[in-house]
Amino acid sequence: MRRLWMALKARLRRQITRGGLLFALALVLVAATAAVSANNLLFLILAAMLSALMISGFVSRLSLAGLELDFSLPEHVTAGRVEKGRIRVRNLKRWMPALSVHLSGQQAGAVCQPIYFPVLPGGARIEQTVEVRFQRRGLHRGGAFQFSTSFPFGFLERRAEVNLRTQVLVYPSVYPKPGFEDLLASVRGDLETQARGRGYDFYRIRPYEAFESARHVDWKATAHTGELQVREFAREQERLLEIFLDLDVAPALEDWFEQAVECCAFLVWRVTERASRVRFRTQRFDMTLPEMGDVYSVLKYLAVVSPLRRAPALAPGREESSKVVFSARSAQRLRELGWEGARIVAPGVAPEQRRI
Repeated sequence: MRRLWMALKARLRRQITRGGLLFALALVLVAATAAVSANNLLFLILAAMLSALMISGFVSRLSLAGLELDFSLPEHVTAGRVEKGRIRVRNLKRWMPALSVHLSGQQAGAVCQPIYFPVLPGGARIEQTVEVRFQRRGLHRGGAFQFSTSFPFGFLERRAEVNLRTQVLVYPSVYPKPGFEDLLASVRGDLETQARGRGYDFYRIRPYEAFESARHVDWKATAHTGELQVREFAREQERLLEIFLDLDVAPALEDWFEQAVECCAFLVWRVTERASRVRFRTQRFDMTLPEMGDVYSVLKYLAVVSPLRRAPALAPGREESSKVVFSARSAQRLRELGWEGARIVAPGVAPEQRRI
Protein backbone atom coordinates (compact mmCIF):
# COMPACT_ATOMS: atom_id res chain seq x y z
CA MET A 1 0.00 0.00 0.00
CA ARG A 2 2.82 2.38 0.85
CA ARG A 3 4.53 1.74 -2.50
CA LEU A 4 1.25 2.34 -4.31
CA TRP A 5 0.76 5.63 -2.47
CA MET A 6 4.34 6.75 -3.23
CA ALA A 7 3.92 5.89 -6.92
CA LEU A 8 0.59 7.74 -7.06
CA LYS A 9 2.13 10.71 -5.24
CA ALA A 10 5.06 10.84 -7.66
CA ARG A 11 2.66 10.69 -10.59
CA LEU A 12 0.59 13.50 -9.17
CA ARG A 13 3.71 15.63 -8.68
CA ARG A 14 4.67 15.11 -12.26
CA GLN A 15 1.32 16.04 -13.76
CA ILE A 16 -0.68 18.23 -11.37
CA THR A 17 0.50 21.70 -10.44
CA ARG A 18 -0.33 23.48 -7.21
CA GLY A 19 -2.98 25.51 -9.01
CA GLY A 20 -4.35 22.29 -10.48
CA LEU A 21 -4.58 20.73 -7.03
CA LEU A 22 -6.58 23.69 -5.74
CA PHE A 23 -8.80 23.50 -8.81
CA ALA A 24 -9.37 19.77 -8.19
CA LEU A 25 -10.35 20.44 -4.57
CA ALA A 26 -12.77 23.11 -5.74
CA LEU A 27 -14.16 20.69 -8.31
CA VAL A 28 -14.75 18.02 -5.62
CA LEU A 29 -16.40 20.60 -3.38
CA VAL A 30 -18.74 21.78 -6.16
CA ALA A 31 -19.58 18.17 -7.07
CA ALA A 32 -20.43 17.30 -3.47
CA THR A 33 -22.53 20.42 -3.03
CA ALA A 34 -24.37 19.82 -6.30
CA ALA A 35 -25.11 16.21 -5.31
CA VAL A 36 -26.44 17.21 -1.90
CA SER A 37 -28.48 20.24 -3.00
CA ALA A 38 -29.55 18.93 -6.45
CA ASN A 39 -29.05 22.46 -7.76
CA ASN A 40 -28.95 22.57 -11.58
CA LEU A 41 -26.73 25.66 -11.61
CA LEU A 42 -24.09 23.83 -9.59
CA PHE A 43 -24.24 20.94 -12.06
CA LEU A 44 -23.65 23.39 -14.91
CA ILE A 45 -20.67 24.88 -13.06
CA LEU A 46 -19.34 21.35 -12.42
CA ALA A 47 -19.66 20.49 -16.10
CA ALA A 48 -17.82 23.68 -17.09
CA MET A 49 -15.02 22.91 -14.64
CA LEU A 50 -14.66 19.35 -15.94
CA SER A 51 -14.60 20.65 -19.50
CA ALA A 52 -11.84 23.14 -18.63
CA LEU A 53 -9.80 20.35 -17.03
CA MET A 54 -10.19 18.08 -20.07
CA ILE A 55 -9.38 20.91 -22.49
CA SER A 56 -6.26 21.78 -20.46
CA GLY A 57 -4.94 18.20 -20.75
CA PHE A 58 -5.77 17.95 -24.46
CA VAL A 59 -4.22 21.30 -25.42
CA SER A 60 -1.04 20.69 -23.41
CA ARG A 61 -0.60 17.28 -25.03
CA LEU A 62 -1.20 18.74 -28.47
CA SER A 63 1.29 21.51 -27.75
CA LEU A 64 4.14 19.03 -27.07
CA ALA A 65 3.31 16.77 -30.00
CA GLY A 66 5.57 17.00 -33.06
CA LEU A 67 8.57 18.64 -31.35
CA GLU A 68 12.02 17.61 -32.65
CA LEU A 69 15.24 18.16 -30.71
CA ASP A 70 18.88 18.24 -31.79
CA PHE A 71 21.93 19.08 -29.66
CA SER A 72 25.50 19.78 -30.77
CA LEU A 73 28.77 20.66 -29.03
CA PRO A 74 32.11 22.06 -30.25
CA GLU A 75 34.59 19.62 -31.78
CA HIS A 76 36.98 19.91 -28.84
CA VAL A 77 35.53 19.73 -25.32
CA THR A 78 37.63 19.98 -22.15
CA ALA A 79 36.66 18.86 -18.66
CA GLY A 80 36.08 21.61 -16.12
CA ARG A 81 35.46 24.26 -18.75
CA VAL A 82 32.15 25.86 -19.66
CA GLU A 83 31.40 24.99 -23.28
CA LYS A 84 28.84 26.54 -25.58
CA GLY A 85 26.38 24.01 -26.94
CA ARG A 86 23.58 24.61 -29.43
CA ILE A 87 20.08 23.27 -29.02
CA ARG A 88 17.82 23.18 -32.07
CA VAL A 89 14.09 22.70 -31.56
CA ARG A 90 11.76 22.25 -34.50
CA ASN A 91 7.95 22.22 -34.46
CA LEU A 92 6.89 19.67 -37.06
CA LYS A 93 3.25 20.73 -36.84
CA ARG A 94 2.50 22.93 -39.82
CA TRP A 95 -0.21 25.17 -38.33
CA MET A 96 -0.38 24.44 -34.59
CA PRO A 97 2.11 26.41 -32.44
CA ALA A 98 3.65 25.08 -29.23
CA LEU A 99 3.12 27.55 -26.40
CA SER A 100 4.92 28.03 -23.09
CA VAL A 101 7.38 25.13 -23.48
CA HIS A 102 10.15 24.44 -20.96
CA LEU A 103 13.20 22.36 -21.90
CA SER A 104 15.54 20.83 -19.33
CA GLY A 105 17.82 17.83 -18.98
CA GLN A 106 21.40 16.73 -19.42
CA GLN A 107 23.74 15.77 -22.23
CA ALA A 108 26.07 12.85 -21.60
CA GLY A 109 26.37 13.57 -17.89
CA ALA A 110 26.63 17.35 -18.16
CA VAL A 111 23.66 19.32 -16.87
CA CYS A 112 22.31 21.95 -19.28
CA GLN A 113 20.64 25.12 -18.12
CA PRO A 114 16.82 25.14 -18.52
CA ILE A 115 15.38 26.95 -21.55
CA TYR A 116 11.97 28.54 -21.90
CA PHE A 117 10.24 29.00 -25.26
CA PRO A 118 7.20 31.31 -25.03
CA VAL A 119 6.04 30.20 -28.46
CA LEU A 120 7.22 27.81 -31.17
CA PRO A 121 5.31 28.66 -34.35
CA GLY A 122 4.13 25.86 -36.58
CA GLY A 123 6.92 24.62 -38.87
CA ALA A 124 9.48 26.89 -37.16
CA ARG A 125 13.02 25.96 -36.13
CA ILE A 126 14.64 27.77 -33.23
CA GLU A 127 18.27 27.60 -32.10
CA GLN A 128 19.42 28.41 -28.58
CA THR A 129 22.90 28.53 -27.07
CA VAL A 130 23.36 26.80 -23.72
CA GLU A 131 26.29 26.45 -21.34
CA VAL A 132 27.51 22.93 -20.63
CA ARG A 133 30.20 21.88 -18.16
CA PHE A 134 31.68 18.38 -17.99
CA GLN A 135 33.21 17.49 -14.65
CA ARG A 136 35.32 14.53 -15.79
CA ARG A 137 37.17 13.31 -18.86
CA GLY A 138 36.16 10.33 -20.95
CA LEU A 139 33.70 9.21 -23.59
CA HIS A 140 30.21 10.26 -22.53
CA ARG A 141 27.25 8.67 -24.29
CA GLY A 142 23.60 9.61 -24.52
CA GLY A 143 21.53 12.56 -23.44
CA ALA A 144 18.14 12.87 -21.74
CA PHE A 145 15.99 15.96 -22.26
CA GLN A 146 12.46 16.77 -21.24
CA PHE A 147 9.83 19.06 -22.73
CA SER A 148 7.17 20.29 -20.35
CA THR A 149 4.27 22.71 -20.49
CA SER A 150 1.38 23.72 -18.25
CA PHE A 151 -0.42 25.64 -21.00
CA PRO A 152 -3.21 26.79 -21.16
CA PHE A 153 -4.57 27.04 -17.59
CA GLY A 154 -1.67 25.81 -15.51
CA PHE A 155 -3.68 22.99 -13.95
CA LEU A 156 -1.70 20.11 -15.46
CA GLU A 157 1.96 19.91 -16.41
CA ARG A 158 2.48 17.67 -19.39
CA ARG A 159 5.96 16.22 -19.96
CA ALA A 160 7.61 14.48 -22.89
CA GLU A 161 11.06 12.87 -22.63
CA VAL A 162 13.58 12.81 -25.47
CA ASN A 163 16.63 10.50 -25.41
CA LEU A 164 19.50 11.36 -27.75
CA ARG A 165 21.95 8.75 -29.00
CA THR A 166 25.06 10.88 -28.97
CA GLN A 167 28.60 10.56 -27.68
CA VAL A 168 31.04 13.24 -26.61
CA LEU A 169 34.78 12.81 -26.11
CA VAL A 170 35.86 15.05 -23.23
CA TYR A 171 39.56 15.88 -22.93
CA PRO A 172 41.22 16.14 -19.52
CA SER A 173 41.54 19.64 -18.13
CA VAL A 174 44.43 21.65 -19.59
CA TYR A 175 44.25 24.34 -16.93
CA PRO A 176 46.85 24.64 -14.16
CA LYS A 177 46.43 23.14 -10.73
CA PRO A 178 48.76 23.55 -7.73
CA GLY A 179 52.29 22.67 -8.79
CA PHE A 180 51.62 22.52 -12.54
CA GLU A 181 52.96 26.02 -13.27
CA ASP A 182 56.16 25.39 -11.32
CA LEU A 183 56.80 22.18 -13.24
CA LEU A 184 56.16 23.96 -16.54
CA ALA A 185 58.56 26.76 -15.65
CA SER A 186 61.35 24.32 -14.83
CA VAL A 187 60.75 22.35 -18.04
CA ARG A 188 60.82 25.51 -20.14
CA GLY A 189 64.05 26.52 -18.44
CA ASP A 190 65.63 23.23 -19.49
CA LEU A 191 64.45 23.64 -23.07
CA GLU A 192 65.72 27.20 -23.37
CA THR A 193 69.15 26.63 -21.87
CA GLN A 194 69.85 23.50 -23.88
CA ALA A 195 68.54 24.66 -27.27
CA ARG A 196 71.18 24.98 -29.96
CA GLY A 197 71.64 27.32 -32.90
CA ARG A 198 69.07 30.07 -32.93
CA GLY A 199 67.76 30.90 -36.39
CA TYR A 200 69.85 34.07 -36.68
CA ASP A 201 73.25 32.56 -35.76
CA PHE A 202 75.83 32.71 -38.60
CA TYR A 203 77.05 29.29 -39.71
CA ARG A 204 79.17 29.51 -42.92
CA ILE A 205 79.59 30.99 -46.42
CA ARG A 206 78.92 28.63 -49.33
CA PRO A 207 78.28 28.82 -53.10
CA TYR A 208 74.93 30.05 -54.31
CA GLU A 209 72.36 27.41 -55.33
CA ALA A 210 69.62 27.84 -57.93
CA PHE A 211 66.37 29.50 -56.85
CA GLU A 212 67.77 30.73 -53.54
CA SER A 213 66.82 34.14 -52.25
CA ALA A 214 69.23 36.96 -53.09
CA ARG A 215 68.80 38.44 -49.62
CA HIS A 216 71.57 36.27 -48.18
CA VAL A 217 74.15 36.92 -50.93
CA ASP A 218 77.50 37.97 -49.43
CA TRP A 219 78.80 40.52 -51.95
CA LYS A 220 82.28 40.79 -50.48
CA ALA A 221 82.84 37.04 -50.74
CA THR A 222 81.30 37.10 -54.22
CA ALA A 223 83.69 39.83 -55.38
CA HIS A 224 86.65 37.98 -53.89
CA THR A 225 85.87 34.59 -55.51
CA GLY A 226 84.15 35.77 -58.67
CA GLU A 227 81.15 33.50 -57.98
CA LEU A 228 77.95 34.11 -56.06
CA GLN A 229 78.37 33.27 -52.38
CA VAL A 230 75.63 33.22 -49.74
CA ARG A 231 75.58 33.35 -45.96
CA GLU A 232 74.12 30.25 -44.28
CA PHE A 233 72.66 30.42 -40.80
CA ALA A 234 72.29 27.64 -38.26
CA ARG A 235 68.80 26.29 -38.04
CA GLU A 236 66.82 26.72 -34.89
CA GLN A 237 66.68 23.37 -33.11
CA GLU A 238 64.35 23.06 -30.15
CA ARG A 239 65.33 20.29 -27.81
CA LEU A 240 62.86 17.46 -27.42
CA LEU A 241 60.71 17.19 -24.29
CA GLU A 242 59.94 13.55 -23.51
CA ILE A 243 56.95 12.91 -21.22
CA PHE A 244 56.41 9.38 -19.93
CA LEU A 245 53.16 8.39 -18.21
CA ASP A 246 53.56 5.02 -16.50
CA LEU A 247 50.29 3.06 -16.64
CA ASP A 248 51.31 0.59 -13.93
CA VAL A 249 49.31 2.16 -11.10
CA ALA A 250 47.66 0.36 -8.18
CA PRO A 251 43.88 0.81 -7.67
CA ALA A 252 44.55 2.77 -4.48
CA LEU A 253 46.38 5.42 -6.55
CA GLU A 254 43.65 6.11 -9.11
CA ASP A 255 43.16 9.66 -7.79
CA TRP A 256 46.87 10.34 -8.31
CA PHE A 257 46.65 8.84 -11.78
CA GLU A 258 43.87 11.28 -12.71
CA GLN A 259 46.01 14.16 -11.49
CA ALA A 260 48.95 12.83 -13.51
CA VAL A 261 46.78 12.64 -16.65
CA GLU A 262 45.70 16.26 -16.19
CA CYS A 263 49.30 17.37 -15.62
CA CYS A 264 50.39 15.57 -18.81
CA ALA A 265 47.62 17.27 -20.76
CA PHE A 266 48.61 20.63 -19.29
CA LEU A 267 52.30 20.19 -20.18
CA VAL A 268 51.64 18.99 -23.73
CA TRP A 269 49.17 21.81 -24.34
CA ARG A 270 51.38 24.60 -23.01
CA VAL A 271 54.70 23.40 -24.42
CA THR A 272 53.32 22.90 -27.94
CA GLU A 273 51.97 26.46 -27.87
CA ARG A 274 55.56 27.62 -28.41
CA ALA A 275 56.14 25.19 -31.28
CA SER A 276 58.43 23.01 -29.15
CA ARG A 277 58.86 19.33 -29.91
CA VAL A 278 57.19 16.91 -27.51
CA ARG A 279 57.28 13.13 -27.34
CA PHE A 280 54.51 11.67 -25.22
CA ARG A 281 54.75 8.00 -24.26
CA THR A 282 52.96 5.31 -22.32
CA GLN A 283 53.14 1.53 -22.56
CA ARG A 284 50.42 1.70 -25.25
CA PHE A 285 51.03 5.04 -26.96
CA ASP A 286 53.98 6.83 -28.50
CA MET A 287 53.73 10.07 -30.48
CA THR A 288 56.13 12.88 -31.29
CA LEU A 289 54.72 16.34 -31.96
CA PRO A 290 54.55 17.93 -34.45
CA GLU A 291 56.08 15.26 -36.72
CA MET A 292 53.48 12.53 -36.10
CA GLY A 293 50.36 14.51 -35.24
CA ASP A 294 48.93 17.48 -33.39
CA VAL A 295 48.22 18.14 -29.73
CA TYR A 296 44.64 16.93 -30.08
CA SER A 297 45.88 13.44 -30.94
CA VAL A 298 47.50 13.24 -27.52
CA LEU A 299 44.48 14.77 -25.77
CA LYS A 300 42.17 12.22 -27.40
CA TYR A 301 44.31 9.43 -25.99
CA LEU A 302 44.46 11.03 -22.55
CA ALA A 303 40.66 11.36 -22.56
CA VAL A 304 40.22 7.59 -22.38
CA VAL A 305 43.50 6.31 -20.91
CA SER A 306 43.25 4.05 -17.86
CA PRO A 307 45.74 2.28 -15.56
CA LEU A 308 47.23 -1.00 -16.73
CA ARG A 309 48.32 -3.37 -14.00
CA ARG A 310 51.69 -5.07 -14.45
CA ALA A 311 52.54 -2.94 -17.46
CA PRO A 312 56.18 -3.39 -18.48
CA ALA A 313 58.60 -0.60 -17.64
CA LEU A 314 59.98 1.43 -20.53
CA ALA A 315 63.42 2.98 -21.07
CA PRO A 316 63.82 6.53 -22.40
CA GLY A 317 64.28 7.24 -26.09
CA ARG A 318 67.72 7.50 -27.65
CA GLU A 319 67.35 11.10 -28.76
CA GLU A 320 68.78 13.73 -26.44
CA SER A 321 65.91 15.32 -24.57
CA SER A 322 64.56 16.80 -21.36
CA LYS A 323 62.50 14.18 -19.55
CA VAL A 324 59.49 14.23 -17.24
CA VAL A 325 58.32 10.94 -15.71
CA PHE A 326 54.94 10.30 -14.09
CA SER A 327 55.33 6.98 -12.33
CA ALA A 328 54.51 5.16 -9.11
CA ARG A 329 57.69 3.10 -9.35
CA SER A 330 60.62 3.74 -7.06
CA ALA A 331 63.29 6.23 -8.06
CA GLN A 332 65.87 3.45 -7.89
CA ARG A 333 63.93 1.36 -10.41
CA LEU A 334 63.56 4.30 -12.79
CA ARG A 335 67.27 5.04 -12.52
CA GLU A 336 68.02 1.45 -13.48
CA LEU A 337 65.84 1.84 -16.56
CA GLY A 338 67.90 4.82 -17.73
CA TRP A 339 65.71 7.73 -16.60
CA GLU A 340 68.55 9.28 -14.61
CA GLY A 341 68.40 13.08 -14.77
CA ALA A 342 64.66 13.14 -15.50
CA ARG A 343 62.18 15.12 -13.46
CA ILE A 344 59.92 12.75 -11.55
CA VAL A 345 56.29 13.22 -10.48
CA ALA A 346 55.42 10.56 -7.93
CA PRO A 347 52.35 9.73 -5.77
CA GLY A 348 51.84 11.49 -2.49
CA VAL A 349 53.26 14.85 -3.55
CA ALA A 350 52.30 17.62 -5.93
CA PRO A 351 54.16 17.83 -9.27
CA GLU A 352 57.67 18.71 -8.18
CA GLN A 353 61.05 19.55 -9.57
CA ARG A 354 63.31 16.91 -8.05
CA ARG A 355 65.30 14.74 -10.39
CA ILE A 356 65.92 11.04 -10.33
